[in-house]
Amino acid sequence: MAELKTPASPSLAGKTLFITGASRGIGLAIAKRAAADGANVAIAAKTDQPHPKLPGTVHTAAAEIESAGGHALPIVCDIRDENAIEAAVRQTAGHFGGIDICVNNASAISLTKTPDTPAKRYDLMHQINGRGTFLVSQACIPYLKQAENPHVLNLSPPLDFQPKWFAPHVAYSMAKYNMSLCVLGMAEEFREDGIAFNALWPRTGIATAAIDLIGGKELREHCRTADIMADAAHVILTRPAREFSGQFCMDDRILAEAGVTDFSVYAVDPSQELWPDFFVPDDLPPPPGSMGDAR
Repeated sequence: MAELKTPASPSLAGKTLFITGASRGIGLAIAKRAAADGANVAIAAKTDQPHPKLPGTVHTAAAEIESAGGHALPIVCDIRDENAIEAAVRQTAGHFGGIDICVNNASAISLTKTPDTPAKRYDLMHQINGRGTFLVSQACIPYLKQAENPHVLNLSPPLDFQPKWFAPHVAYSMAKYNMSLCVLGMAEEFREDGIAFNALWPRTGIATAAIDLIGGKELREHCRTADIMADAAHVILTRPAREFSGQFCMDDRILAEAGVTDFSVYAVDPSQELWPDFFVPDDLPPPPGSMGDAR
């Protein structure tokens, strides 16, 4: 994690975060960054037992959050089930006394063309990405209305509707952009309630187990670590909710605004070119020095 050179260092101490899919990857990194402040974190994820290909369960994540300095509540929850969502949110609010932040991180991916996308895979992506994000946000809103500085953060891309982002994998792009549409609509719907709805997206590939499955471990060397997303999320979630909402944030740009100038600390291998992520608008240049030799 980079040292943020801000006039003050806002903290998430005592705040309660409800994070979906936080048993590994970016969700877990965001949870641990909040835990370092002393936050409470509910991990709502489906993985109760070890996955044969992906590391981490809600229980191992809880242990890491506790070790990082936070208080963890592991909840086995399939966000395709609206009853399970409502129960998990109630359990979190009851256990910690409320909910301050909702992070919609859980997502399913299948980079397949239309003829190669079976209905089962299409349904999975739309049930988790769009529908799951909507229902989790919906369940958290009554508690967020009572919070001092309530935030909802969706791990989803800027709304850049270029055909090139859809043609290679229409089903996935549709599902992922649905998460962003929740930001667009809910930010305005709940503006008077003071609940911030924002999106966060990485400019480059992020070194997670999912990346290993997509491109092999060779691709990992051309990625940044999940710490950049965790630090960027922390900046967003500590901003005044009434002053910062409806924004589609890029990880390095939000950190540059917070004073970060050396982005090499986030590279898995600083000597390698960075692999640009999907959905990054062409007219959104990186901050100076943030991409290194990325193409």
